[in-house]
Amino acid sequence: MRAMFGLVLVAGVGLAGAAVYMAKGYISKTETALQKELAIKAQTGGLVEVYVVTKAVNYGEPLTKDDVQKSYLPKNTLPENTFSDIAILFPEDNTEPRYVLRQMEKFEPILAAKVTEPGEQAGLTGELEKGMRAFSIKVEAADYLQPGQSVDIYWTGATENSTGEITRLIESTMKIIAVDRNGKSATSDGSIQNRTMTVAATPEQVARLAQAQATGRLVMSLVGVGDDTEVGKVEVDTGSMLGITAAAAPVTAPAAQICTIRTRKGADVVEIPIPCTN
Repeated sequence: MRAMFGLVLVAGVGLAGAAVYMAKGYISKTETALQKELAIKAQTGGLVEVYVVTKAVNYGEPLTKDDVQKSYLPKNTLPENTFSDIAILFPEDNTEPRYVLRQMEKFEPILAAKVTEPGEQAGLTGELEKGMRAFSIKVEAADYLQPGQSVDIYWTGATENSTGEITRLIESTMKIIAVDRNGKSATSDGSIQNRTMTVAATPEQVARLAQAQATGRLVMSLVGVGDDTEVGKVEVDTGSMLGITAAAAPVTAPAAQICTIRTRKGADVVEIPIPCTN
């Protein structure tokens, strides 16, 4: 009996030691995982629940409750004006949908700047400031242009006083409010179909652009973000582009003045040279 009791005691002590070892390992792993989680939280600021779109949406499409869901995003990298409350995104007192103002990809967070107010249609009128007008310009390629960017506009054509075509900067830093993305298919000869770009302009600028579009060709040059450099007059013709200067006309000496008098000799009239007195 004593031997049996001793064996049981030894087995119990062994099991207790193993349990303590296993518990110590578990606590160590748990503490390590906790420290990693705290480090990640310190770097990200923690995770915040915000609403994202469940599919890719394009400009002008309606946005309903079926198109959104909640997702966790890092707080430190979260854009401003997101939605974390469905009652704010879709108020109960207004059952009209919101409309998309900027293209969003699947699971992209919904921002207040990317959607209209409930029931408000997406359109160009909302992009125009007081006194401004929308004017569409034909462009050959618009893939790199986006609404909200600014462009300089150059006109190429001929004038009455020019011997050939000239290119002149006619408008600077015009804001793009819309870009036509349709018609990307090529024509039968391989050329790219024209598309349209819409800019915000004053009535005077609209008249100038309409005249320029009717009398020549327009080319857009993208302006960098935040570039407010004032651009003076820019005009280039073929000669100045190639560095060709007009040749000066040769200077010729004035012809010497010859003075004569007429004298009649019989039936003939003869001119006789004499010194000029003036």
